[in-house]
This record gives sequence, structure tokens and C-alpha cells, in this order.
Amino acid sequence: MLALKKASTVITVIIFVILYAPMLLLIAASFNSGKDLSVFEGFTLYQYAELMRDENLLRLLANSLIIAVISSVVATVLGTMAAVGINRMGKRARSAVLTVTNIPMTNPDIVTGISLCLLFTFVGQMLKMDSVLGFGTLLIAHITFNLPYVILSVLPKFRQLNPNINEAALDLGCTPAQSFFKVILPEIMPGIFSGMMMAFTMSLDDFVISYFVYGPAYRTLPVEIYSYTKKPMPPKIYALFTVIFMAVLVVMIVMNVVQARDDKRREKVK
Repeated sequence: MLALKKASTVITVIIFVILYAPMLLLIAASFNSGKDLSVFEGFTLYQYAELMRDENLLRLLANSLIIAVISSVVATVLGTMAAVGINRMGKRARSAVLTVTNIPMTNPDIVTGISLCLLFTFVGQMLKMDSVLGFGTLLIAHITFNLPYVILSVLPKFRQLNPNINEAALDLGCTPAQSFFKVILPEIMPGIFSGMMMAFTMSLDDFVISYFVYGPAYRTLPVEIYSYTKKPMPPKIYALFTVIFMAVLVVMIVMNVVQARDDKRREKVK
């Protein structure tokens, strides 16, 4: 038994090393004064200063943030509404709808990207538009692949609800709308918040789908960074990757804290 525990500990450590060693190397490279990744010549913030002076990268980062914020908010609203409807369905209908909802998550990103590109091109031809790809197509695509994650984050919160809480609110004089916003919505809010944060992170770093639906007038940061892989990568990109990684890490920590607080609150109620 003791040997099994030691083996499990060793395997866990190896897994964490495999997962986080590339990130640690990237962070170290962003502070390295030299260009050779195998030799740490000295600590410097020069690459971060260079990043702040690069107006093109900052503009593209702003584009990615705008798309991520808008798409995550819209997907959260639509996904929450969909979760409410799915929760009220019968067992068979709910199972069928969830199966359809899960398809975009299991479908390869390249298939989704090409499919959306063909759809947007077809619509553009129908409307006789020369260039349909741009901000609008990027936004629609991001909302599309974010929706399933929001739905799957909100639905479990409905299952944790006391089934009589809505009827109690109605008996006390609330209208259906008041019951939802004053009673049900606060209870499912942790799931809504988690879904929105997940949608934000998924949108921020998406490349494959964005590559097929972006237009020359509006590009996102991951699409631009792809062009850097065809030539020696400037060290300031390491600084940019580190900033994005830390931002996503903060978002994930906040999600876990919110979920932990919600679990503790539910345990106290029980």
C-alpha cells in the first residue's frame, strides 16, 4: 500500500512537470537578457518594455480582448437562457438536446472553422458582398463555440436547486419573472460566472477557428502570432505569452475560489 502511494506521488509529480515545465521555461525566457534559451544570462525587464512599445501587438491584443469580452458576455446570456429551457424539458428531449449541444465541443476545431467559413462566404455571396469576413464573423464564430461551455456550466446548478424553491416563491406572491431573478438567478450565479470565465479564456486564445473566419481588416493576436512561427521569434513575444498566461491563471484561480465558496455555502445550508 505504501509503495502504491509513493508510485502515485511520483506519477503525479511527473505529470505536473510535463504540464508546467514549458510554461516555466517560457516565463524564464521572458526575463532573460540573452537570446539563447538554454543559457540564462541575466534578469531583465527589457522584453516587457519592448512589448509595451509595440503598437501593433498591443492593438491586436486589444482586438482579442474585445472579441473575448463581447463573445463571452453574449454567450453567457444566450447559454443561461438555453440552460433554463433545457432544464424544463422532459428527460428524453433534454438528452437529445444535450447531445446536439455537445457536438461543437467534440467536433475538431478545423472542421468547425472551415464550416463557418463556408457558411459566411455563402451568406456573403447571397448578399453580394465583396468581403464578408471581419469583426462580425469572428464574433459570431466565438459565440458559437463558447455556447456549449456556458450551458454545461449552468445546467448542474439547476440540478443542485431545491425543486420546491420556485413554487415557494410563487406562493409568496412572486411573479415567474420575479421568482427567477430574485430566487433562482442568485443560486445559479456561480455556474453563470464560471461559464463566462471559461468562455473568455477559450475565446482569448483561440486560433484554429479564428484563422478561417477573420478578415484583413480585423485580426486577433493568435492569428498574428502564427506568422511569427515562420521566422525567428522575437523575445518580446515571450513576454506577451507570459502576460497572457498569468491573466488566464488569475481567471482560473478566481473561478476556483467562486466554486469553493459556493460549495461551502451549500454545505452550511445542508
